[in-house]
Amino acid sequence: MLRAKRILGVVARQVFLYRRSFSRILDLFYWPTMDILLWGFLTLYLERGTLHLPRFVSFFLGALILWHILYRSQIAVSVSFLEDIWSRNLLNLMVAPLTLTEYMLGLITVSLIKVSLAFTIMASLAGLFYGFNIFKLGVSLIPFVVNLLALGWAIGFVTIGFIFRFGQEAEILAWALAFVFLPLSAVFYPLSVLPPIIRDLAWFTPSAHVFEGMRAVIENGTIPLRHLIWATGLNLAYLSFGAWFMRRQYEYAREKGTIPKIGE
Repeated sequence: MLRAKRILGVVARQVFLYRRSFSRILDLFYWPTMDILLWGFLTLYLERGTLHLPRFVSFFLGALILWHILYRSQIAVSVSFLEDIWSRNLLNLMVAPLTLTEYMLGLITVSLIKVSLAFTIMASLAGLFYGFNIFKLGVSLIPFVVNLLALGWAIGFVTIGFIFRFGQEAEILAWALAFVFLPLSAVFYPLSVLPPIIRDLAWFTPSAHVFEGMRAVIENGTIPLRHLIWATGLNLAYLSFGAWFMRRQYEYAREKGTIPKIGE
């Protein structure tokens, strides 16, 4: 039976890490700010220069903000798990009256907090410096965000599964695995520019449907139900696989007795 107090305990443990850690707090604000400033001014230059690209800022900044939702949701889950490895706290959690599901729900809650902060920063700066309002996507913004969060969590689950299996040697996946999806997601360009083979692969990538849908909303003002249905269905499959894979590797690590050795 799930206990809310245990889930909140996982959240509180992560919050305590940030209370007196300037570097962790800086990480929450630094990269979203730098990305929106750097790429935002670049898109302004392209839009106002000789290229005269219509709605370039809207397409690019909208994609950048949504991509950060995916990336931050994934890395928040993965790095929060690594925090327990780095502090030699993982074994304590594994022997505590805390189920794996409760632990993961705690990490998901932490990711929601971090994503909310990053989203607020980027949306505010985009509106302040470039006059771009991400909320003009309207109610369609909600399913877009939910689908990106779901994919980020699925990638995070797979990352944790690899760490259970291979130990800290796999921790690089916490920063690298999400970028495997970047070329297929068509974040900054339409799916139509991809070669046919890659386009077929991208069709089975949930994030590709999200970004295609975002461009359709900005350009036509219509909600692309086909893309939303595809993204939702694929994410259900991705999340199911991610949760299964993580639990399977967790059980493997328990059987082999390797959990105490993770991080050594």
